[in-house]
Amino acid sequence: MDFAISFVILIAMLQLFRIPLSWRILTLPVFILLALLCAMGVGLWFSALNVQYRDVRYALPFLTQFWFFATPIAHSIEIVPERWRWIYSLNPMTGVVEGFRLALLGTSNQLKPYMLV
Repeated sequence: MDFAISFVILIAMLQLFRIPLSWRILTLPVFILLALLCAMGVGLWFSALNVQYRDVRYALPFLTQFWFFATPIAHSIEIVPERWRWIYSLNPMTGVVEGFRLALLGTSNQLKPYMLV
């Protein structure tokens, strides 16, 4: 629900600032689906761990915050040296976030094929 509200606001802001939408906007449903699948997979995995180990629910907020900072959302992937960027490719959300940037803004910080895994 939060994503839907934010997306409506984003579209309104794009129209307000007269940023033209291009053909790349058609790839947006693919990245939305990838984000949903990734979130559902991680959520199911942690819910199964929570059933087995009750302490997982106390570690989950820390892991969520760590995953946020391990994904190039608040910062650009450009600040990471080239030799360490392969570590970012291990994060499944890196390709999704870069795909959203490419689809909506037409810019990508060196989107490489291995980041879409």
